[in-house]
Amino acid sequence: MDQRIHIQSLQTLPKPIRKNGTRHLGQNDFKQLLQTQLHKSSELKMSKHAQQRMDVRGIEISAEKWMTIQEKVSEAKKKGIKDSVVITKDAALIVNAQNDTVITVLNREEAQSQIFTNINGTILID
Repeated sequence: MDQRIHIQSLQTLPKPIRKNGTRHLGQNDFKQLLQTQLHKSSELKMSKHAQQRMDVRGIEISAEKWMTIQEKVSEAKKKGIKDSVVITKDAALIVNAQNDTVITVLNREEAQSQIFTNINGTILID
């Protein structure tokens, strides 16, 4: 036998077992997990920067308007929009639809004199 070859026995590791004793997710468990993640991801978040801008500029968005914005951003995301500007009666929001995050907020007067770049979608809300 060649002295360079060493024979070692391989030990097999035990397969991980979940607390309930199952080894795989069941179809219902997966469906529930998927629904939870989809619901979580559809919630629009406000970045720290955007929140500061709203506070400084005195911009307020009602709960009803916020729900409408969330729905429209979700629709835009499904259509492949990555970054959008959401224009309401009082404000303009720059939104990263991929991350469901409001990046910054301007009041309408400021928004009229701005040029928005790297935006591939616009959402108009009355």
